[in-house]
Amino acid sequence: MNQSCHQNWTPLHAQLHQTLRQRKLLPKNQRILIAVSGGQDSLCLTKLLLDLQSKWGWYLAVAHCDHKWRSDSEANANYVKKLATNWQVLSYIKTADKVYKSEAEARKWRYQTLSKIALESNFQYIVTGHTASDRAETLLYNLIRGSGTEGLQALTWQRPLIDNLWPLLVRPLLEITRSQTGDFCQEQNLKIWEDSTNQDLHYARNRIRLELFPILSQFNPQAELALAKTAEILSAEVEYFENETEKLLERVTKIDINNLNISQFESQPIRYIINRLVLLEVPLALQRRVMRHILHKVLPANPNFSHIEKLTALINAPNRSQTDPFPGGAIAKVQHPWIILV
Repeated sequence: MNQSCHQNWTPLHAQLHQTLRQRKLLPKNQRILIAVSGGQDSLCLTKLLLDLQSKWGWYLAVAHCDHKWRSDSEANANYVKKLATNWQVLSYIKTADKVYKSEAEARKWRYQTLSKIALESNFQYIVTGHTASDRAETLLYNLIRGSGTEGLQALTWQRPLIDNLWPLLVRPLLEITRSQTGDFCQEQNLKIWEDSTNQDLHYARNRIRLELFPILSQFNPQAELALAKTAEILSAEVEYFENETEKLLERVTKIDINNLNISQFESQPIRYIINRLVLLEVPLALQRRVMRHILHKVLPANPNFSHIEKLTALINAPNRSQTDPFPGGAIAKVQHPWIILV
């Protein structure tokens, strides 16, 4: 460790260094692109990675995406560029070609832009400053919307951005809260660019952060961390269930159609044949997951809870039972021992 790193070493440096070692998130000597908004989380992350750079041998650069949402967005972008110059790292400043209407559209453009930079300039990793607070917000937001466990465990430590290939998106700060990143920026004299949209209560996430979290902290001062830990637990469980579901799906749908007596359906194209005898042997949680996967491929939109329950109910239903039409017109019918989706 060099002398400057010794001087800058804080508990947060130690925590991140330990997290990176334990979770093997950012291997040594890799090219890493840091997404920097200019807010406290991304500035904290950048400073930490710069201070740890001598220990890990990374090549670091920063990228900033200007959505043109605010009147000061160009000044914000110029500020990030100036910071990068002061830090002596290369910067990529990209501006949206139009103003995106929704957060989801803007996020999609941002990740596409970051991926393009990474692919063109050979960065294996893109890192973002998402914190435990963001993870807690996402869990609550998805819980309120009625999401399944996939939504509740959202914001994982890493995920591929394009079809299971490089670059990998990595979130190294998921055990660090927003108040910790704010304190760190203050201690390190990092000037934060305040984003006015973070105070706009039209955005559901802002209302969760500004109105709901203060109430939750009255019940548990560590509410953010507790929720983030719940997301971490769910993440491991979802991974396990997904692996089991994939194996089960193959057994349930691997059927030789030529050996079936399904002449009554000749006038209707068969979308899926499901072996319900296999599903009778497994717990309800796996039954639902298999049915969700199948409906995901059949329906025009994502299946909801009632769709999944309707199909799952046929596992134990009498022969010749059938559902009313799903969205898009698909109907499921029982012809023992099959469930036929037509």
